[in-house]
Amino acid sequence: MLALPESPAGFKDATWHDVAPYYDELATRRVQDGNVEQWLRDWSEFESMLAEAAALANFAYVCNTADAEREAARLRFESDIGPKADEQRIRLQRKVVELGYVTPDLETTVRRFRNQMELFSEANVPLFTQLAKLSTDWSKVIGAMTVDWEGQEKTPQQMWPYLEVNDRAVRERAFRNMFKPYIEQRDTIAALFDQMYDLRQQVAKNAGFPNFRDYTHREKNRFDYTPDDCLRFHAAVEEAIVPVIRRLLERRRSHLGVDRLRPWDLWVDPKGRKPLKPYENVDDFIGRAGHIYENVDPDFRGYFERMAQAGLLDLDNRKGKAPGGFCDSLPYQKLPLIFMNAVAIDEDVRTLLHESGHSFHVFESAPLPYLFQRHPGAEMAEVASMSMELLASPYIDQEHGGYYSEADAERSRRGLLERAVHFFTHCASVDAFQQWMYTTPEGRDADARDQKWLELRRRFEGDEVDWSGLDAERIARWYYQPHFFDYPFYYIEYGIAQLGALQVWRNCLNDRPSAVRRYREALALGGTRPLPELYEAAGARLIFDSEGMREIIGLVEEELATLDP
Repeated sequence: MLALPESPAGFKDATWHDVAPYYDELATRRVQDGNVEQWLRDWSEFESMLAEAAALANFAYVCNTADAEREAARLRFESDIGPKADEQRIRLQRKVVELGYVTPDLETTVRRFRNQMELFSEANVPLFTQLAKLSTDWSKVIGAMTVDWEGQEKTPQQMWPYLEVNDRAVRERAFRNMFKPYIEQRDTIAALFDQMYDLRQQVAKNAGFPNFRDYTHREKNRFDYTPDDCLRFHAAVEEAIVPVIRRLLERRRSHLGVDRLRPWDLWVDPKGRKPLKPYENVDDFIGRAGHIYENVDPDFRGYFERMAQAGLLDLDNRKGKAPGGFCDSLPYQKLPLIFMNAVAIDEDVRTLLHESGHSFHVFESAPLPYLFQRHPGAEMAEVASMSMELLASPYIDQEHGGYYSEADAERSRRGLLERAVHFFTHCASVDAFQQWMYTTPEGRDADARDQKWLELRRRFEGDEVDWSGLDAERIARWYYQPHFFDYPFYYIEYGIAQLGALQVWRNCLNDRPSAVRRYREALALGGTRPLPELYEAAGARLIFDSEGMREIIGLVEEELATLDP
């Protein structure tokens, strides 16, 4: 093996010219049964260093999208190195597949290798480079957005707290302000998406698929469910979950004492209480989180504090910061990092718990010997995060070192479960939108996309909320969703995972120590087992049918009846 740098920092300023020799050496080295494990360790160590350097470059950029040097570094990894590295990885995957080397813990990995080999097309390498550049352009547009709020410059994200105030007129103004920049920049964002759309459809054709939907389903290694299963999921949401949402919305309307709910009525406390304020500043936010995790499992507090001490948490919202939240892995150090946009609202608590669940997954799977074994796929990764929201929920009160009085903690718990139910309609509309978009020529037309989005929102959300006169804001909601631009088709996983997480929560109601133990055991498997087996290890099963959904959501509705009724 060529001598690696002492740390990933050695690749910080690397170009493809610096990286290519490592792939060449691994590809040309003679590999046979006697040395394959050493070769896999060498490959894993090199990829861990390169992936960590790329992750840190991306982290630095999304924390400040206005910094030209950070932008250039991110583009170097994503546009120059990334697509070419993907091409070289196919050479290395082929060596493993053709050697026929498989152990029980590598079966899933080798299956993924074979799948990626079959999908690879050399013609797609420059297309992925162009897509990475467009993603950066999109991030810059979104990151630069601001709104005027009573003479102060704020980000659209900083409108969220005002959606929770009791003054309905203020809520309406905040709601309209939140989406105003997206409406104003609709043509710019739509034009970027048109370019992404064309490139993605060409990627699919180059790989031998009729459309990007079918290509991406394979590319995401979705071996255990089909696009038709996703359509079944959408229908099941309509049948099993929409009626529950109608009842929840009617409760909200009745408590608020309004004739019709408007979209700015969905976040305020329905009983007119002050908005929940979980923390004073980001240091307080971080400090209390450690106590919450300790109550779930002491190791989790240790994990979280290691990230905090290493400076791997960037949580507050500010101008120039990219939208959204995520957890990424630094595989060489075997540490995660968390990025989010906190604005001192209750939703921040859920976001931090969610991303922390991802981070604990990184810690739990880190002992697996090869980088390729550690990521289980998005479905199980989201079980890790969504389960943590539910597992930690009993400990968010101040008695356990958390954020709230017991009364406020109960309000927050109710909000968590309500949003879990409401999420399914959003998830279904996002996935259905993409299914339609990439399988019909009309998906290339910006106006047709906007009208289809409205149609799907009406299908899954019904008419319990009055959106009259707000088509532009309702359309802007899909421009607000990063997944369409940065992570296409990454969304149905959230719905599949939410059902898995609710099953972990159900198990916890019956036997908390056993449920937490099984949760940790499932995370520790990384990607060494097929998806159904990972769910089974966590005490859950995959659900796409209305009967299965109805059983789980019925339990949630029973619990909601006991919380802050």
